[in-house]
Amino acid sequence: MPQELDSHSERRPRIAISVGDVAGVGPELAIQCAQMPAVTQRCQPILYGPQNVLVRAADHLGIALTAEIHDVGELDAASVVPGQFNAATGRTSFEAFDKAITDAIRGDVAGIVTGPIQKEAWHAAGIRFPGHTEVLADRTGIADACMMLTSNIISCVLVTVHIPLADVAEALSTESILRAIHLGASALGRREKRPARVTVCGLNPHAGENGLISHGEETAMIIPAIESARAAGIAVTGPLPPDTAFTPSNRDRTDVYVCMYHDQGLIPLKALAFDDAVNVTLGLPIVRTSVDHGTAMDIAWQGKVNRTSMLAAIDMAIDLSDG
Repeated sequence: MPQELDSHSERRPRIAISVGDVAGVGPELAIQCAQMPAVTQRCQPILYGPQNVLVRAADHLGIALTAEIHDVGELDAASVVPGQFNAATGRTSFEAFDKAITDAIRGDVAGIVTGPIQKEAWHAAGIRFPGHTEVLADRTGIADACMMLTSNIISCVLVTVHIPLADVAEALSTESILRAIHLGASALGRREKRPARVTVCGLNPHAGENGLISHGEETAMIIPAIESARAAGIAVTGPLPPDTAFTPSNRDRTDVYVCMYHDQGLIPLKALAFDDAVNVTLGLPIVRTSVDHGTAMDIAWQGKVNRTSMLAAIDMAIDLSDG
């Protein structure tokens, strides 16, 4: 069901929207946003997912389905129960995402925007990856890609992502921290049109208290990374104690935080910018952004989902695809 192209279509980047788990809010988000003038005036949105389910979701919600669809996944539309994910919905969401990656690598689309997946559904389907970021790293051969969550209020780059807290210290290195600093500074510098100000968090309470409440992670890994970044001309502060790093005064002096583990960055970010934050994977040869919220199974297919994060993710994908 392709979208009719106008005379300006060649100037608008083709953006793949992987709809996520079809039992959640992904289908309605993708369908609604892909037909909004604010989106279609800037890009050619292409929905990646099972067309039969998207048609059913649109009919259920009374929404016109006008976007181009790349039909992916073998799924009986009648079997999908809104709010109830399973192995089949998980596999379909993975296949749609995987196809979008293939098309982005080939240059058929300028970027990928991902809707929310249900990680338990991926696991039930036997998919070995815990999330989008790990799939992207595997498919593109970039082992040290970084996740950045960004909004107009706060931005955080994560050095480690979906690993148990007990494994974080061992997973850190001076090199991985330094790469996160460089990638965060570059991304926010492009957005702000000036050199970015970076704040690096410590790993331990009180940033280790000079080794008194740490195993030397700040001294051995974090401080050397900060010193190397400064030598490269980056404006970087830290390591700051994580419990005070995100105060209003520190946020006023910071464009992007470098956080050592998932919740260190995502707790303050979601507390401050839950509805409009965007997930960006940095360091890849392709553009990928995502909503920064889950599948919201409790309100799936009810027309209640907030579209702000999806629209912001599409906007950022367009901006990044423009170079």
